[in-house]
Amino acid sequence: MESGPAIYAGTVFCLFGAGLLAWTVSRARQHRPVALGVNRVASTMVAGSVALVSLALGAWCFGRL
Repeated sequence: MESGPAIYAGTVFCLFGAGLLAWTVSRARQHRPVALGVNRVASTMVAGSVALVSLALGAWCFGRL
């Protein structure tokens, strides 16, 4: 019964992390800012860190099954 919420949460975290990481990488390769009005390097680092943390949380949720 507890595996349902873990699967849902893991999927949401992994999809969000993968989407944010893809967005960040594509914007960085085009030399465009990830967030408007913010330093390009800082916004890339913050967005990349959030994406990796989200992917790690998704992996942790799947590991709890």
